[in-house]
Order: sequence, then C-alpha cells, then structure tokens
Amino acid sequence: MRPTELAHRLIRDHVNCGDTVVDATVGNGHDTLFLANCVGDSGKVHGFDIQQQAIESTGLRTAECPQVELHQIGHEEMDTVVDSKIAAAMFNLGYLPSGDKAVITRPRTTLLAIQKALDLLASNGLITIVVYPGHEGGESEADAISDWITSQNESEVVVANYRSEDSPSHAPYLIEIRKMA
Repeated sequence: MRPTELAHRLIRDHVNCGDTVVDATVGNGHDTLFLANCVGDSGKVHGFDIQQQAIESTGLRTAECPQVELHQIGHEEMDTVVDSKIAAAMFNLGYLPSGDKAVITRPRTTLLAIQKALDLLASNGLITIVVYPGHEGGESEADAISDWITSQNESEVVVANYRSEDSPSHAPYLIEIRKMA
C-alpha cells in the first residue's frame, strides 16, 4: 500500500463528521477533497499552501465543498487562522508535482508546522506526514523530522513509522503521530 493510501485509511478511521481538520500542504487538492468528504458539510477543512497554483488547483477540485477554507500562507502559520482544536492534520511533503520543483517544503518551516499542528490537536488527535526523501532537500527534511520525533515526550505522543525495511532509502514513507494528552 502506498504511503498516501495508508494515510487516508488512518484519517478515515479517525475523523468524524463535524470535525475540524488541516491539510498542511494542499498541492493539487486530493487530500483536501478527501478531508472534506471525511468531515462532511458540518465540518471544516483548513488548507495551506504558499503557491498560488496549488491554491487555484485545490479551489477548483473543492469548488462544491463549502467546508473548505484555503489559505495561501505557509503551513507554519496555521495557528494564525485556525482558532479551534483539530481532530487531524495531513502533511504531504516535497513539491507540487505539476509545479516548480525548486519550490519544496523545508525542514525549518515543516518542523514549525508539525509543532503547531500538534499544539492545535485535540487529545487523541492524529497527524499524518508523507515524507519524500528522494528529491533534492528531501533527505535533510526527513532527517530533521526524525530528530524532532526523538525529542518528543513519549507520554504525550505516540509515533509510528511506516517504512518497509527493504524499500530503497529514497522511497516515500508515512509517519503517524497521535497526541495522547
């Protein structure tokens, strides 16, 4: 199973109608639309991306979803617009597949965004992070996330790393973070 499919399965099993959630990297809007379907019309999806192309593409994909609110700001600024606890946050790191491959997620802002998502998370909330170490800059971002994870208090978060031992080092993988407290 691909990491993105596993992330969707985890989120689908966790998120309920009426929940508020975050798509920290909207890209082409696939996760945003998925989240909109999970929370239903009574829920709320906040989507973030710095690229206008991503916001426009996602806006078209979610045009029939009034519960989606898109923000053309960095995901590290999510706390400036999300004013309630969230049930889940999804990160799909790397670059916009149809966009400028030089515009990538970066360790500093990604770590800030993960921490802010964790701060916004309700108890028993879920964060999924699909990591792509195979592109330029991806390995350093993966290493930074790994270091951040080891610094977390095990009584506050539970982390699962879904990475096959026989997969190449550049293959994408999923990290799941569950907030306990």
